[in-house]
Amino acid sequence: MATTAEPTTAVAQPRMVNLTIEGRPVSVPEGTSILEAGKRAGVLIPHYCYHPGLSIAGNCRMCLVEVEKAPKLAPSCATAVAEGQVVHIYTEKALEARKGVLEMLLINHPLDCPICDKSGECELQDFTYQEGPAKSRLRDPKRFNPIEDFGGDVLYTTNRCILCTRCVRFMDEIAQDTVLNVSERGDRALIGKFEGKELTHAWAGNVIDLCPVGALLSKDSLNKARSWELDHAPSICSGCSQGCNISIDTRDNMVIRFRPRPNEEVNKYFMCDVGRLDYRWINRQDRIEVPLVRRGESLAAADWDVAIPAAAALLDGKRAFVAASPNLSNETLHLLAKLIGAAGGSGAFTVRTGPEAPLPGVKDLSLRADRAANGTGAELLGFTRADSPLDGLAKGDVLVIADADLSGATAEQLALASAIVLIGTTLPENLRGASVVLPIANYAEEDGTFTNLRGRVQRFSQAKAAPGMARPSWWVVGDILTALGRGDAFYLASEVFSAMASEVSAFAGMSYDSLGMRGMIANGGVK
Repeated sequence: MATTAEPTTAVAQPRMVNLTIEGRPVSVPEGTSILEAGKRAGVLIPHYCYHPGLSIAGNCRMCLVEVEKAPKLAPSCATAVAEGQVVHIYTEKALEARKGVLEMLLINHPLDCPICDKSGECELQDFTYQEGPAKSRLRDPKRFNPIEDFGGDVLYTTNRCILCTRCVRFMDEIAQDTVLNVSERGDRALIGKFEGKELTHAWAGNVIDLCPVGALLSKDSLNKARSWELDHAPSICSGCSQGCNISIDTRDNMVIRFRPRPNEEVNKYFMCDVGRLDYRWINRQDRIEVPLVRRGESLAAADWDVAIPAAAALLDGKRAFVAASPNLSNETLHLLAKLIGAAGGSGAFTVRTGPEAPLPGVKDLSLRADRAANGTGAELLGFTRADSPLDGLAKGDVLVIADADLSGATAEQLALASAIVLIGTTLPENLRGASVVLPIANYAEEDGTFTNLRGRVQRFSQAKAAPGMARPSWWVVGDILTALGRGDAFYLASEVFSAMASEVSAFAGMSYDSLGMRGMIANGGVK
């Protein structure tokens, strides 16, 4: 019997509005603000109180522009586009208005750019240089208030504050934890805390990123580096399965801070404080720096061309059990799955858990209970989630430890294995009986991809160099497979990803280029 197809609901397309901004024609959806339309046209209109992730305040008046046939200057953040509109940003009238705004904002500002942590990343600094007054007309003493500890990771430098209220709106609207307010009035106004309140919310650190000046600072990164000394790499937070997009900022091959990177589909503009401050392990100094091969009763340093064949010899013709970390990349897990297939055996991973901490004002954004970046990817690639990392290890198996946490493993459990091959970043005391130890890079030291809890596959990029002779994890596993005659060597993470996409249906049709920096949903994944 014939079946009737379900009717499809057509999605209404937004009406497009055509206008000209600073001589550049642009077409944007109806309801778009002039400020956002300016971004589409490739023109940045100066602003302070506006942020795309917050409500419109319109209180700084820094975004004033001239619209032809309008009776007065318009705040571009709060003015919607109109058909045929002609907008001018740099007319004498608009420039004079914004210069006046900047002069007022600088009345009580200490002008301490040389010692301010925000110097080089400060929008007040940028716009004052771009179009502010050449000198101040103020001759009266400036207001002075001491630095205040707002709790959590946040310090408040009152003297630099321009009262944009981004921080207040974030805590009210997004965190939905009313902690901050505008206290006092007039030239005495400042950001204050309600009595008995602290910025201890799990997402409170975002007020630091939202602050356009040097008023809100991180205690953690205070005085560690100047902005122009930092290198930045786009990456993914490994703190939980949400997969928040971040920037890893480094100096002299040390991670200095994590910052959120916008992705509307995953984390909007935010990241939790747990992930934000979870970077120190990347800088640990007890790393394995050279391959080690057992010589009698001890491990001895060896070259890669000795260590890889030694590992392959242990695995050749033997059943392998792989205890994998759920923070390994898709690329590495794919090659480990091929290693299991080559040697026969199985693989498992264990995920550390913790309490969830949602961000109420953003749908489906939370610090997740699963404290691992790639548990979903591990399952898609054939690994079993287990209560214990050694669940499934059988007597006589060759135990391959792929950076899994086995600190709790007993000597009796490890004794089941006929041999141990450790592919890892550190060498715990209870694993010094390993036959071969292969040093690998951590995720900040290599390229790769993670798959978050919704099945979104996302790229991360190398942010720093690996120590000593350590190599990318996918490179090491690929070399073992090559030594076993089970595959070709790989020299780029993108090459491994292409091979994975051709062999695993969940990743079919994907490439590094198609992923871009926003990611794609795996086939069968859930948005």
